[in-house]
Amino acid sequence: MKKITYTVAALLSFFGSARAQSTDTTGYQPKKLKIEEVNFVSGYYSQNGNNSAITGGIGTEKLYDFANSLEIRLSKTDRRNRVHTISGEVNIDFYSSASQDNIDPLTISSASRTDKHIYPSLSWNMKNDANHTTKGATFSYSTEYDYKSLGFGINFSKSSKDNNREITLKANTFQDTYTVILPSDLRPSGYSSGAEGDKSNLYYKPRNTYNGSIALSQVVNKSLQLLFITEPTYQEGLLSTPFHRTYFTDGSEKVEKLPGSRFKLPLGIRGSYFVGDRVVLRGFYRFYADNWGMTAHTVSLEAPVKITPFLSLSPFYRFNSQNGVKYFAAYKQHSPDATYYTSDYDLSSFQSHFGGLGIRLAPPGGVMGIRHFASIEVRYGHFYRNAGTGMQSDMLTMAVKFK
Repeated sequence: MKKITYTVAALLSFFGSARAQSTDTTGYQPKKLKIEEVNFVSGYYSQNGNNSAITGGIGTEKLYDFANSLEIRLSKTDRRNRVHTISGEVNIDFYSSASQDNIDPLTISSASRTDKHIYPSLSWNMKNDANHTTKGATFSYSTEYDYKSLGFGINFSKSSKDNNREITLKANTFQDTYTVILPSDLRPSGYSSGAEGDKSNLYYKPRNTYNGSIALSQVVNKSLQLLFITEPTYQEGLLSTPFHRTYFTDGSEKVEKLPGSRFKLPLGIRGSYFVGDRVVLRGFYRFYADNWGMTAHTVSLEAPVKITPFLSLSPFYRFNSQNGVKYFAAYKQHSPDATYYTSDYDLSSFQSHFGGLGIRLAPPGGVMGIRHFASIEVRYGHFYRNAGTGMQSDMLTMAVKFK
């Protein structure tokens, strides 16, 4: 923690000194480019189950992931009194997957058993209080051992004169390239394994995603706020995972195969109700459907409670019920005549439960008396999914904010 504090303090010092250098002929006084806040999030995730898609719906799903995120947000007001916000974020995940070692069970460690996932992003937003609008753009990049992704998005929002209503429009695209790493027992003769030093003969496939969203928020009264949102998404390209095995009723074995396009349509409503000065009830419901036959209902409730003006507890719970895609079947349950097939239990029918507790501390003089150390929050959650033989996971997250 001390190391993190020193690092952020150095950033605050550096960015706090950044400012415009001159006054122009119109009399405009350049304003400081100032740091708004620095957010650091660190999380640990572990899971265990026995329905891995890599081995056709059976076998270990054991995995852990250590994720870290650093975001720096700067702002500046221009000569037309518009507020520009620039946000830079870097995320790095380190994970280990025992199931991915089974891509090539003849080796001690396959190409993807341990890996790191790096995904930086840069965004800009401009808020104009004169016409109640905000517009912006986002650029992102992501890289992992077997895929790379470029993302670009734009957004626009307009609020009412009294700021009680706002509509937000977003559009994003992600252009991905996947390295087709196949299970060792299903590789054509001469096809590379994908391991370091053995990549000379591999296929590379694209996956393109186009995503939009429309959100309408409304302050109903001093106690109730509502948000309605829809986020249609269209994907095309390689939508299956090339190292997932599928086993058929006649004993044969193939690589997972799914259609080359998918349209998703989620619809959601979110509400916040203030029960006095100490309790907030935050509820969310989402309906999801796609053209692969999947439908799902998700409900969640979180109830932050102020124990003192600076300390709050947030119990939360989420329930999800999903009807799987029409291409799913369990181990050795697929017909040999099927056109598309998968044994990935993420695409099966199941119910899941996720619950836990968050603790947030935000004293006015800063955490531990450090003025810029605005808040710290620790959250723990446990997840259970009843698909197959069941899968469980645990998540522990710490979020720190400096302002």
